[in-house]
Amino acid sequence: QVQLVESGGGLVQAGGSLRLSCVASGLSFSMYTMRWFRQAPGKEREFVADINWNGGSAALADSVKGRFTISRDNAKNTLYLQMNNLKPEDTAVYYCNTNQGITGYWGQGTQVTVSS
Repeated sequence: QVQLVESGGGLVQAGGSLRLSCVASGLSFSMYTMRWFRQAPGKEREFVADINWNGGSAALADSVKGRFTISRDNAKNTLYLQMNNLKPEDTAVYYCNTNQGITGYWGQGTQVTVSS
């Protein structure tokens, strides 16, 4: 079965950096677009970034452009999110996601907390 396991979250001061990872198993990772979402307390889950199968195309939400970078290593079945210049409003649980047809797969999430 498909499994997505995120890691790399933590507590960081505003202006700091974190690198999230998502290791995928149970799927042909290199075939699929991968995405990062986040959900802050009391808010809906929102799109953060996505990257196509070979890393040649990526998109970022306006709120993170210029600060976050999405990348992937297909040899390691791993998706990354480099987060720089973090702000308190980036505090959320971060999830990786992929879809196979109409079926969506999600990891368990990793908590990112940014203190002011």
